[in-house]
Amino acid sequence: MKTSKSVENIIIGAGPGGLACAAHLARNGQKVLVLERKYCIGPKVCAGGITWSGLLRHVPENLLEGVFCDQYIFTNLQRIRVRGKNPIIATINRKTLGQWMAKTAKQAGAEIATGTRAHTITAEHIIVSTPDGENRKIGYTHLIGADGSTSIVRKYLGIPVNNLGIGINYMVAGQRSKMEWHLNTRLFGSGYGWIFPHKDVISIGAFCDRKNMPAADLKKQLLTWAARQGYDLTREEAKAALVNSDFQGCFFGNIYLVGDAAGLASSLTGEGIYPAIVSGEAVAKRILDPGYAAPEINAMVRRQRQHQTVIRLSAKNPLLCSFLMEWLVLLLRLKIIDFHALEMAGRFSVQVPAA
Repeated sequence: MKTSKSVENIIIGAGPGGLACAAHLARNGQKVLVLERKYCIGPKVCAGGITWSGLLRHVPENLLEGVFCDQYIFTNLQRIRVRGKNPIIATINRKTLGQWMAKTAKQAGAEIATGTRAHTITAEHIIVSTPDGENRKIGYTHLIGADGSTSIVRKYLGIPVNNLGIGINYMVAGQRSKMEWHLNTRLFGSGYGWIFPHKDVISIGAFCDRKNMPAADLKKQLLTWAARQGYDLTREEAKAALVNSDFQGCFFGNIYLVGDAAGLASSLTGEGIYPAIVSGEAVAKRILDPGYAAPEINAMVRRQRQHQTVIRLSAKNPLLCSFLMEWLVLLLRLKIIDFHALEMAGRFSVQVPAA
């Protein structure tokens, strides 16, 4: 086994959180090595929706595949259209987003090694398998786990994952002008189904907390619902992803967790991209300034706990879940609240596997 030179900051995972962290550190003069087990950065099971309050205003316009000022929302009893002055949500290809973020991190000075899998962690170094089949030992000063719901860094820290959501997504060839949210509590419980148009494909899927519905049942309900919308998905390829919403902290001495590895995704919406980026930058700021309090993470955790309360209530009382859903959409319909208020509250902020 070869020993490589120690690196100031090693980031495991080249997703949005890891790349955001890498870019911020490198931009501030830190040496950064990002390790990505896949050979291609970006592809992931994801509906690819990004919101106005999240990434939409910060992503180059030429990367967007669809931009929507109108949102169509369906419940068991209601159908409404919400219109915004500015685009409410846009769609983006996850590979396109990943490649753009990787380019930004590299331009800042970060090094990215693809096809490199970290498989052993100690307090002073990690051991990785390289594309040529060799094992290498690399020392670190700071280790950042940005490696998703099944994070090896989280496992090394001994932190279990008890709160997981499941998102199931189909990418179907075709074009569609309307972006739709289906809050059908009979089919999806506290989750929802979606139809998100991209450039030449349509993302059709569903998300739900695993405590409310097993993955097999969710897929069955998704196929039934999609058929009613005119889409036969039985011959299409389904892709699924776990969403970790079990937050137990980001800062553990010189080891850090961001995004799904930290459990910062929403158990209610599945939103993950924006929390990953925000937490990635917050971790970078903490590394640069150990006294940084990371208020943005505290704000996300407060919102996440509100979402978990809704999940628990809906699991115990499906009728209450349905009533709350109808009440929220009625308030939206009467313009007593607006979509952006709900978006900030988290009900419609989907930027990840389900959304």
